[in-house]
Amino acid sequence: MDAKEEKKILRKGLKERAAGLDGGYCRQADGAIFRQVISLPEYIESPVLFCYVGREGEIDTRPMMLDALERGKQVCVPLCTAKGVMEARRIFGLGELKRGSFGILEPEPDAPLVSPEKIGLALIPCLSCTRDGRRLGYGGGYYDRFLPQTKCFRAVLCRERMMEDALPAEDHDERMDAVVTEAGVYRINVQERLPERRLCNEGKQETGYHNRKTVRKRRT
Repeated sequence: MDAKEEKKILRKGLKERAAGLDGGYCRQADGAIFRQVISLPEYIESPVLFCYVGREGEIDTRPMMLDALERGKQVCVPLCTAKGVMEARRIFGLGELKRGSFGILEPEPDAPLVSPEKIGLALIPCLSCTRDGRRLGYGGGYYDRFLPQTKCFRAVLCRERMMEDALPAEDHDERMDAVVTEAGVYRINVQERLPERRLCNEGKQETGYHNRKTVRKRRT
C-alpha cells in the first residue's frame, strides 16, 4: 500500500476519532492551545498573522484572531480561489467572514490581498500530526501549495488526543516548524532540515527558539 492510500484510510479513522471527542475536553484543550499560541515569540513578534478559521469539531481559532486584531496585527485568512489553490486575504473583524468553500468561513473575494512573503506566522490546521512536524491534512493540497510561497514560521495546531507517533508522507508534503497542543509546543530543528528557510524577522539576532525541539508544559 502506498502513502496516498494509507492517508486515505487514516483520514477516515481520524475523522471518526475527532467526532467522538468529548466536548468538555475540546473546549479545555482549545483554551490551552490559545494560551500556548499567544505566548509564542513568533506570535508576539510577527506583525502579520495567517490563520485558518476552525470549522465545527476543529480547534476554535477565533480567539487567536481576535487577540491579534486587538494587538494591532494584520490578520489574514485563507480564501479558496480554485481547486487546491488559496490566497491570504486580510480581515479587520470576524464579522467580515462568510460561509464559503466546504462550509468554511472565508473573507469576501474583494478583501485585501496579502502577499505570502509578508506573513510572519502561519497557524495551520490538521487532522493529525506527529511531534516531529509531519502533518496530515484533509487531502486537498491547499497548504502544500501555498506554504512554499512563504518564508514564515509554520505552527500546526492539534489536540493531543489526535496526535500520532508516525504518519505516511509524500514528497510534496510540507513540514512544520512547530506543533502546538494543549500540553506544550514541540519545536522542530528547522535550520538542519531546511537551511534556506528563515524566520520573518530575518536580520534580527537569532533567538535560537526554532533551533531546538522543546516542550513547554502547561501550568497546573
